[in-house]
Amino acid sequence: MTTLRDAAMTSKAWPFEEARRLLKRYEKKAPEKGFVLFETGYGPSGLPHIGTFGEVARTTMIRRAFEVISDIPTKLICFSDDMDGMRKVPENVPQQELLHENLQKPLTSVPDPFGEYPSFGDHNNAMLRRFLDTFGFEYEFMSATEFYKSGAFDPTLLKAAERYDEIMKIMLASLREERQQSYSCFLPIHPETGRVLYVPIKHVDAAKGEIAFDDEDGREWVLPVTGGQVKLQWKPDFGARWAALDVDFEMYGKDHSTNTPIYDGICQVLGGRKPEHFTYELFLDDKGQKISKSKGNGLSIDEWLTYAATESLSYFMYQKPKTAKRLWWDVIPKAVDEYHQQLRAYPEQTPEQQLANPVYHIHRGQVPASDMVVPFAMLLNLASVAGAKDKDGLWGFIRRYAPEASPETHPQLDEAAGYAVKYFADFVAPNRVFRAPDEKERAAIEDLGQRLAAWDAPADAEELQSMVFAVGKDHGFEPLRAWFQALYQVLLGADQGPRFGGFIALYGIEETRELIDRALSGELVTA
Repeated sequence: MTTLRDAAMTSKAWPFEEARRLLKRYEKKAPEKGFVLFETGYGPSGLPHIGTFGEVARTTMIRRAFEVISDIPTKLICFSDDMDGMRKVPENVPQQELLHENLQKPLTSVPDPFGEYPSFGDHNNAMLRRFLDTFGFEYEFMSATEFYKSGAFDPTLLKAAERYDEIMKIMLASLREERQQSYSCFLPIHPETGRVLYVPIKHVDAAKGEIAFDDEDGREWVLPVTGGQVKLQWKPDFGARWAALDVDFEMYGKDHSTNTPIYDGICQVLGGRKPEHFTYELFLDDKGQKISKSKGNGLSIDEWLTYAATESLSYFMYQKPKTAKRLWWDVIPKAVDEYHQQLRAYPEQTPEQQLANPVYHIHRGQVPASDMVVPFAMLLNLASVAGAKDKDGLWGFIRRYAPEASPETHPQLDEAAGYAVKYFADFVAPNRVFRAPDEKERAAIEDLGQRLAAWDAPADAEELQSMVFAVGKDHGFEPLRAWFQALYQVLLGADQGPRFGGFIALYGIEETRELIDRALSGELVTA
C-alpha cells in the first residue's frame, strides 16, 4: 500500500517538487542548527499588500510539504526590513507632509502617520502580523532594526568589514560606471540627523570594525559597523542575512531573479551556504501593471476578505506561481467557485490526486467538505434579479432550490450569500448593461417563456438546461454560445453567466417567466 510519504516523493504538485529539492540539501548531513529554516522578507515601506501574503502562503505550503517527506523540524521567519530608509512617501497614507519631513530616515524612526504606533515601520509591521495571524500562519517575526541594534547581526557585519573588498567586487560588477564611483555596501546612519546616508566610504578599518566617511556637509565621521549605527545596502543585506541566520529556503518575485547570483555570492563570501530559491511571477493590476505597496494598486488582503472567505485567496495563491496573474476584483468569484469544485472532488480522489489538489495544501491535509450547493457566480446572478439587499433576501430562493439547506447546516453557503450581496452591489450592479434582443433573439426568448409556461415537471436544473439548449438549437443559433450570451445580456445585463437551467431552478420558473416578460417589454433595457 502506498503511504502518504511515498506518494509525496513522486507528486508533481509544485510544493512537493520544491520540498524534495530542499530535502536533497540535507541528504548526507542534518542541519547543525537542528531545523530547516524558511524565510520570507517584507519591506514595510508601505501598507502590506496581497503579494506579501502570497509569499508567506506559498512558503508555508512548501514547508508543510517538506514536513510530509522529512522528519527534520522546520521554522519560518518573517523578516521585516524596517531599518531601510524611507526613499519615497506612499501615496495611500495620511500626513504626507510629516512623512516628507522624515525622508531617508529608517522606517522605525519615521513617525506613524496614523498615530497608533511608535513609528511608521512599527505600524506596517503590526499590519503585516495582523494579516498573517488572520490566516493562522505559524511564523516567528523578526525586525531588522532589532536584529541590527541587539548585536545579533554584529559578527556578520564585522566579517563584512573584514571581507569588504570581496563584497565590493561582487557589487561593482553589477553597477554602471557612474554608480560605481560612489557605491559602498555600508550605509552609515548619521549620528545627528538620523538619516540613512548614501555616501562614499573613505576607509574601512577591519581590525577595529569601523568605517570613515564624509557627510553631505563635508564633515568626517567614524562609526562602528556594529550596534545598528551602520546598515548594509539592500542587496548585500539580503545575502548577509542568509549567512547570519543560516537560511535554507527563500522565495521572491521575478523582479529579484537577476540579483540571485549577487545574493548567493555575498552569502558565500560571508561564510554562509546559499539557500534554495524559488522565483515566482508577479501579480498585475487591471491595467497589467505590477502591483506596488507605494502606489496602492491591486487588491489588499482586507479588500479580498470583504467579498470572499480566506480559503479562496489561498486557492488563488496556489495556482501556477510561475505564471503572472492578473489580481483584480473579477478574479474573486472564479477563485471561490473553483476552490469549492476542488473540495467536492477531493473525497473521491486517489492519494496521488489528493496531493495534487490545491485544497490539500490549503488545509494541510485536513480538508473540509463543501456545503456550497449553489455556486458563488449563481448567487451573484440571483442577487441581481432578486434585488436582494442582504443574504436573507437570497435564502428564500436557496431553500426552494435546496430544501435541506439552511444557514445553520450550510455555513459556507450562508457566508458566501452575504459576500455575494456585497460583491454584487459594489462591482456588478454599477456595470450592468441590459440590451434589447434582436428579432431572432426575441423569437427564441418568447419561445423559452412559452415552454416555461407549459413546464409541469419539477424544476430540475439539468432538465431545464436541456430545454434551454433545445430552444437555442431550434432557433438556429450557431454556435450555441451566442444563444446563452444573448440570454445573459438581455436578462441579466452581463456578458457571462451561470448554467441557465440551474439559474431557472434556483430563481424559480414563474419568476424567470416574469423576468422574460420584463425584458421583452423593454423594462430592463439600460438607458
